[in-house]
Amino acid sequence: MTEPLTGKADEHVERMQDLVIPEYILNNEKTPVGSSDITCPESPVLVFVNIKSGGQLGAQLIPHFRVLLNPKQVFELPSVKPEEVLKEFLGNLEKLRKNGDEIAGEIRDRLRIVVAGGDGTHGWLLGVVADLKLEHLPPCSTVPLGTGNNLPFSFGWGKKNPIPNIESCREILRKTAEASPMSVDRWHVVIRMSKPVKDSPLSEMKQDKSTHKTLETLESFSRVPENHEAFQEGRFSYQGGFWNYLSIGMDSQVAHAFHTKRNKHPELFKNQVMNQGLYGFYACYQGWFCAPCCHPRSKNIKTLANIYTARYDGQWDKLELSPRVRSIVILNLPSFSGGFNPWGTPDEDKVSERKLTAPFVNDGLIEVVGFTDAWHGMSMVIPGVHGTRIAQAHRVKIEFHKGGEDHTYMRVDGEPWLQELPNEDEPTVMEITHKGQAVMLAYGECSAKTVPEEASNLPISQASVAPRQKQQGARKNKQEQ
Repeated sequence: MTEPLTGKADEHVERMQDLVIPEYILNNEKTPVGSSDITCPESPVLVFVNIKSGGQLGAQLIPHFRVLLNPKQVFELPSVKPEEVLKEFLGNLEKLRKNGDEIAGEIRDRLRIVVAGGDGTHGWLLGVVADLKLEHLPPCSTVPLGTGNNLPFSFGWGKKNPIPNIESCREILRKTAEASPMSVDRWHVVIRMSKPVKDSPLSEMKQDKSTHKTLETLESFSRVPENHEAFQEGRFSYQGGFWNYLSIGMDSQVAHAFHTKRNKHPELFKNQVMNQGLYGFYACYQGWFCAPCCHPRSKNIKTLANIYTARYDGQWDKLELSPRVRSIVILNLPSFSGGFNPWGTPDEDKVSERKLTAPFVNDGLIEVVGFTDAWHGMSMVIPGVHGTRIAQAHRVKIEFHKGGEDHTYMRVDGEPWLQELPNEDEPTVMEITHKGQAVMLAYGECSAKTVPEEASNLPISQASVAPRQKQQGARKNKQEQ
């Protein structure tokens, strides 16, 4: 394993030995003679920190993490590829285990991963872990370093950036060791077009890569290979995924302007509060507080596309949208736009009439919510106010057709892009389907909730959560109650 760069920090601080992985494992060495004197850490961790996220505090956190742990447990993103780090590390553990090293087997079972970054970084690492296709998935904790921090907030890690000092890093590691595993759904996205797009993260044809490179959503999308079931002859197909949300329209356009400006001038975006204020500025500048006057009907979601949803039975239903809806948010977690819950909790009438439920993160359903303008979005600061509940679905299909705008804006897990729309009869089609689960670490009272096992009659398997992890989570929940 490549040794990470070291940084300056207080060298007299005592290491957190319960989280430190033995040196010979980090060095990819054989089990040493006299290994009976070596003990397995209670909660071994690997730490990934994105130094480019949000207020760019990651570079200040890395030296502290490296003092509290072995420096070789801490990795700087995006300069390292996490999939390569994890494959090498886990492969070494498996090799040692097969050679009779019991400590290596215990570390594999107890391993936890700390991810410090924005929502895009968290989604990236969760996807990397899920794609390892392990029987026992290492659970992940999420440190909020971005602007919105919806994913960390959902699982009890807060939405404020941590203070970059040794005590904050110690607290993060302590909470990671104490947190309870919680299963969370993963969603797969396929976009099919009749031709490649000029200015989109889905194309290799970007003109200004220095500005638009992060619009690739941190490698969230890639071309669908010909041997993949999602491939269609004669279509340009791309696939990706999300854990938190996918949005189309108004909010994504605001986020696109913010990210484009930040990519050009990162030195101006080092304060989380100011970054949040800039989101409001762009919403005003683009006229979303006066949407009926400033934006034509051609930007309404109903004009841009037809949206279909299906529950578990696979039967497609076309959604009837209000012409006032200018933004669609497809939610997996109960947190959007800095911690607000656009779905809320449906009352008994909505449950019985429309068969709507509270948003659970492991029920195999996503919530479809609409917004009419910026005032509608801002109203969520009032307790009990929510977006327009449109549907809950196991699958979603969106057909963008000719006749509306020539482009729209989209966003997955905090990362926006400009998406060109068809100018010919064949539509651009987006399909969203369930793609298994990963394991998050939830701390304290968090907004993310799972379906109670005794009340669940859903056909979604939770086999990705190891029995041992389920038991740990159950014990933790009982203690908190």
